[in-house]
Formats: sequence, C-alpha cells, structure tokens
Amino acid sequence: MATLTGERHSQAIWRDYLELTKPKVVVLMLITSLVGMFLATRAGVPWTVLVFGNLGIALCAGGAAAVNHVVDRRIDAVMARTHKRPLAEGRVSPAAALTFALALAVAGQALLLAFTNPLTAWLTLASLLGYAVIYTGFLKRATPQNIVIGGLAGAAPPLLGWVAATGHVSAEPLLLVLIIFAWTPPHFWALAIHRKEEYAKADIPMLPVTHGEHYTKIHILLYTLALLAVSLMPFVIQMSGLLYLVCALVLGARFLQWAVVLYRGSRPHAAINTFKYSIWYLFLLFIALLVDHYLLLSL
Repeated sequence: MATLTGERHSQAIWRDYLELTKPKVVVLMLITSLVGMFLATRAGVPWTVLVFGNLGIALCAGGAAAVNHVVDRRIDAVMARTHKRPLAEGRVSPAAALTFALALAVAGQALLLAFTNPLTAWLTLASLLGYAVIYTGFLKRATPQNIVIGGLAGAAPPLLGWVAATGHVSAEPLLLVLIIFAWTPPHFWALAIHRKEEYAKADIPMLPVTHGEHYTKIHILLYTLALLAVSLMPFVIQMSGLLYLVCALVLGARFLQWAVVLYRGSRPHAAINTFKYSIWYLFLLFIALLVDHYLLLSL
C-alpha cells in the first residue's frame, strides 16, 4: 500500500509540472510553428531542424508558461477556471516552478542554437520575455488592452518556424504573425466575457470589466472582420491558392457568425462557444494553408 501511494504521489508531481507548461497551448503554437517551417522551403525541412527546432520552441514556450503560473498564482487561486492549478493549490512552490522554467528555457535555447540558427534563438527568447515578463508581469494588470499589446509574443511561432528553416525573416511569416495577432483579441475577449466576474474579483482590467460587455462585443466583431480580411492576404500575395482561399472564407464567415451571435446575445453561452470555435478556427486555418501549399507544389 505504501508503494502504491508513493507511485501515485510521483505521478501527481509529474502531472503538476506538465500542467505548468500549458501543454494544450504549446501544442497549438507548435502547429503554427510547423506550418511556418514547411511553408518556408520547397526543398523540405531537415529532420534535425524539424525535431529539435520545434522541441526548442516548445521548451521555451513551456518555460514562459511556468513563469506565468508563478506570477499569476494569487489571481489563479480566486478564479474558478484556474484555482486548481499547481501553484494556486500549493502543490508546487514558486521557487521550484521558477527553477523548472529556467531549466526549460535554457534547454530550449541550447537546442535552438545547436540545431537551428542564432536568429531563431534570439527571436524565441524575445517571445519568451515578451510573454513571461512584459505581458504577464506588467501589461496584464496595467491596461485593458493587455491582450492586444501582449498578443504579439504569442503570435511569433510561425515566424520562429520559418526562421528556423531559412535563417532569415521575410514578409510571408510576418503575415502569418499578423493573422494570429488579429485572432488573439476576439479569442481572449470572448473568454473574458464568459469569466467577467472572476476577472473583476481578481482585479484584472480585462476589457469587459473596465468597459463593459457591449463595448467588448463591438470590438470582438471589429477584430473578427479585420481577421477575415487579413486571413485572405496569403491568397492575395500568391502565397497560397484557391483551396486556402475557400477555407479562409468559410472558417472566417463562421467566426464572424459567432461574433454576431455574441453581439446580439441571441444564444446562451455564446461567449464560451465563440472562444472554443476560435481555437478550431486557428488550427484549421493553418492546416488549410499547409495542405494548400503542398497541393500547389504537386501541380
């Protein structure tokens, strides 16, 4: 019985540290990073860059997420969505979490320097610091535009993947960054509306807390329109073909429909449903971009 208890305790600790990395968020980031890599070259991505480049990006992203857990532990403790997180419940100490974050970041940077190029490592470090320090440590508590300004750090993965494969920055990956940058506000503000009372209790100046739900819904609608326009740009600059255009229009129209439903308040749980759809939207949009790319190469 003592052995079984010890095994369960070890497994729980392993899960706690995994939770610190926000694995679901990191997976979505890696999908966009992979797309950036594959779009960057017609010759194929070397397996070392593909494996260790993405692993390095993932480790740095996980390190930034762990810092977020540390900084937000008191906020997390009073919010229903986050009160069971490892630091909020005291299962992991802040010192242990910061040590873990540092180890992940150092390991990630080492992999990027060894298997990709210095520019990728520097850009990844800038993204890590932008999320963990600038957004989490300052912007989140300083302004209701926190998501807009801080969203640039979370939009970097396709650029990181592109630079890992090519060694340079160009217009195409910056356009992919712009798509995620435009996607971030309606994505997070929909969740913020759903969790408005919790953010207010935690004294976080999210837009629906400071300016009200109606104001936030208008901005979600406007940003969704901007996102739809930006998502068509890969076709406009001939980065993609007709398949992507159709997918972008269909996915964007559905996103816009959810934004309108949320604005009108015509369905229950519209805010959380808009948030959930936004995740699928980004995933499917980038997959469509990747499939379209290889379809064009085969023609």
